[in-house]
Order: sequence, then C-alpha cells, then structure tokens
Amino acid sequence: QVQLVESGGGLAQPGGSLRLSCATSGFTVSFTHYTMKWFRQAPGKERELVATITGISDNTNYSDPVKGRFTISRDNPRKTLYLEMNSLKPEDTAVYYCYTAGIWGQGTQVTVSS
Repeated sequence: QVQLVESGGGLAQPGGSLRLSCATSGFTVSFTHYTMKWFRQAPGKERELVATITGISDNTNYSDPVKGRFTISRDNPRKTLYLEMNSLKPEDTAVYYCYTAGIWGQGTQVTVSS
C-alpha cells in the first residue's frame, strides 16, 4: 500500500524560503517510474496543481504562479519528493499535498505572513 507523508511546512516571511518533503513507501514498482506531483489548496479555493516531475526522465512542469520560484525534485534512492519554495508570497499560503497514482498525502500547512 502506497503511503505519502509530507513534512517541512510552517510559517515563513514574504520573500523567504521553505523546503517541503514527501517521504514515500509501499511502491510495488520502483519509485523511479512514478510521476509525482505537488498540489496546494488555499482556504475557500479548489485544490490546484503546483508542480510535476515525470518518472524515468524527470521532466518538470510548473504552474504559472510558481514558475521561477519553486523547484520540484526527487531523490530516487531515498524515495523522497521535494519542493523547494523561494521568494514566497502571502498568496502561497495553503495546505500542500504530495500526489501520485491516485494516492494523496495528508498535507502540510504553509503560511506566508509577516
């Protein structure tokens, strides 16, 4: 059974940085093969896709609001997904979720405020 556990959220000031992690377990096929995604959901808003990293080729894609500020990456031996978030803005405040193959993590809260 695939499990995804996010960590690394917290309070950051505008312009600051945070690094989210998503520890994974339970894959029946190598973690390397899985396309991984980060989503976020702000209060009163729908969940939105933030970033994607494909399996095998590690191609990345970002939503326009985070392009140039966020970086998605993966450590295949450690079966861990990351989201490096720089130049944070108050509008980045949301619960951030790791996702793959129909499985969601529990989310980690990111709050950007002075």
